[in-house]
Amino acid sequence: MGDNLMKNNYREWLTTAKKIFHFIATVLMYSICLIMIIVFLAFVVNFIDKQYNLKSGQNKKNLFSAYTIVSPSMVPAINVLDVVVTVRVDSPEDLKKGDIITFDSTDYRYSGVTVTHRILDIEKTTSGEYLFTTKGDNNNTEDSSRINFNAIYGKVLFVIPKIGYIQYYLSSILGWVAIVIAPAVMIIGYDIYKLVKTIRSSDKKENDNKNDNKDKKIKFIKREGRFKK
Repeated sequence: MGDNLMKNNYREWLTTAKKIFHFIATVLMYSICLIMIIVFLAFVVNFIDKQYNLKSGQNKKNLFSAYTIVSPSMVPAINVLDVVVTVRVDSPEDLKKGDIITFDSTDYRYSGVTVTHRILDIEKTTSGEYLFTTKGDNNNTEDSSRINFNAIYGKVLFVIPKIGYIQYYLSSILGWVAIVIAPAVMIIGYDIYKLVKTIRSSDKKENDNKNDNKDKKIKFIKREGRFKK
């Protein structure tokens, strides 16, 4: 009796573990699919916007963009491997102090690098050009060089925490296999297992019904035979 109890407990534990794993893998797969759908929609919107601007004789930056943060310069507002989604700003007058923007930096520390920092000050020169003073929230000093409006890609619309980890792992073969292929194969395999189990159960039930009908037929024939006698 003790062995049977242990076997039943093991089966219950195995069933629970399968359900938990299936749930986690499903959530992960749907999350990745959702991210891909969002990326695809952003691509479509950017493509339509780009075509419209080209027909209008304008060459504007992308309407929406996404950037993975790789430095702690904006902690705690934005952490390492967070992803910022930016929206294009068509006029410098649409920007104000305190806005977080993504831009091509000319600071000696970040020269040639795309940076996401906060606007500290805005100056309009006599020629009508706007110059922006920026600083990372976690930096002790402001950026050494001011940037002009043309260097700005967009204003941060919202932040997606830690999603950069997925991008980081997906960029490697091992990560792609572990995050996408392996869960997909396991989910498909589990669904096939359930399908096969259902088919076998259906076949067994059908065979049982056939055998039952056969037995009834034999009994009926025997009964008829006795009656004729």
